[in-house]
Amino acid sequence: MNLTYSLTRSARSKASLFAELLWSHQGFLHRATTWPNVRFERRDANDWTAVEPDDALFASAAARLTAESWSHYLEFFPTEVRSFLERFKYGRLAALQVVTACPGLLAELSDVPALTAFLSSHERLRGTEAPRWSELGVVHERGGLFGVLEWLGLPASHQTVAILRNVLDADLPVRLLAPLRSVLWEPETVVELQRTSRLTDRQLAKFCHPLAA
Repeated sequence: MNLTYSLTRSARSKASLFAELLWSHQGFLHRATTWPNVRFERRDANDWTAVEPDDALFASAAARLTAESWSHYLEFFPTEVRSFLERFKYGRLAALQVVTACPGLLAELSDVPALTAFLSSHERLRGTEAPRWSELGVVHERGGLFGVLEWLGLPASHQTVAILRNVLDADLPVRLLAPLRSVLWEPETVVELQRTSRLTDRQLAKFCHPLAA
């Protein structure tokens, strides 16, 4: 029994290794390692070096990673994490970064997936030079979802949550994030957004115009 278990565990470990996400970006091979120790790395000479993903890396991954690659990779994830990530297409790698950096937010993000794009872009939205994942974790632990909304510069209200919950596409475009954050502070716009139960990117762009232009 112990030998069988050992062999099975070894086989799973090898299979997991082959399931790593691999893609090329700016002439370098990049990878995302497997669950539960997900890391983003670049191949330099004969070794892998940790990297902090950015929009360019996310874009190249979206263009190069196939559905088959993602399918093999996600086989080793817990069901609830896999189901969450499968809601994304172009922003899946960014969503992976968010949920692995702050796993405690999974339940809230599963309920309001559009919030994921704001978290992925928090450096740009908050004007910081580096990610603040540890700070975000503390904010969430102390203030819950409303604390996170406030940290992102969004109105910390049930109206904000309801509107973001009604956004149809989890892959909320980056160009809409800052404009949408601004209009969510406008009472009249909030009333109009609340009247629309299924918000598309096109509808959001109209509300955000000309800020999104």
